[in-house]
Amino acid sequence: MKDKKVLYVSSEVMPYLPVSEMSSMSFEAARKAHHKGVQTRIFMPRYGVINERRYQLHEVIRLSGMNLIVNDMDMPLIIKVASIPKERMQVYFIDNEEYFKRKAVFKDDKSELFSDNDERAIFFAKGVIETVKKLNWAPDIIHVHGWMASLLPLYLKEYYKDDPLFSESKIVTSLYSSDFEGALDTKLIDKIKFDNISEDKAKILEVPSHINLLKSAIENSDGVIKASEDLSNDLIDFVAAQNKPSLDFLPEDSFADAYLEFYTNEVL
Repeated sequence: MKDKKVLYVSSEVMPYLPVSEMSSMSFEAARKAHHKGVQTRIFMPRYGVINERRYQLHEVIRLSGMNLIVNDMDMPLIIKVASIPKERMQVYFIDNEEYFKRKAVFKDDKSELFSDNDERAIFFAKGVIETVKKLNWAPDIIHVHGWMASLLPLYLKEYYKDDPLFSESKIVTSLYSSDFEGALDTKLIDKIKFDNISEDKAKILEVPSHINLLKSAIENSDGVIKASEDLSNDLIDFVAAQNKPSLDFLPEDSFADAYLEFYTNEVL
């Protein structure tokens, strides 16, 4: 994998958000790949809870300034970047004042999901892809972590399917047990179809629950990693039915090398 390019796209990355299975695993996967000579870049949303001064985030003017269309609305894309201390690794933050300025991650002060989480996920998916295009950086592997990033595989396989930059890119999705109750806005499917994504591909998101978001990501990925030990039987069965390369759960002291071997031997 030395000199290969791996794009890590995660809903949560430490140290910018509190330590969780996802924030630590997505960070460690990128860090250990980086130390093995892999070219890595990390993308995450710039949630309002992230302390920009503490982590020295700064806007990248040459990458910002684009408008993304979400459900027929023009939404300005702001790109910020920071370096993880001691690691010489860059993290790119997808930002928009309407979607990410609020001082919370996924839920309001009543512990209710934000009503626009579906649009935030669409904006994040498009924002990552458009920024990578501006960087002209063609990743060999795109490794997705978390439901906020779960629309990325769908958009890459459908909306951006003719983009030459990603013609050789393979998508890997990591599955975690962390979830949310209920569902996102039921109009998510219409917002996706607005982007000329076919009914057939969008259908699984008629009920935009946590598990269906992950199923969509699985359907549009080239490989799947079981990143949590206690995934639901529904997800495990769905992965098995897809007949795609998959990697079983591995503890933190051994997963990083296994990920690189999985990329090389099963996905690329």
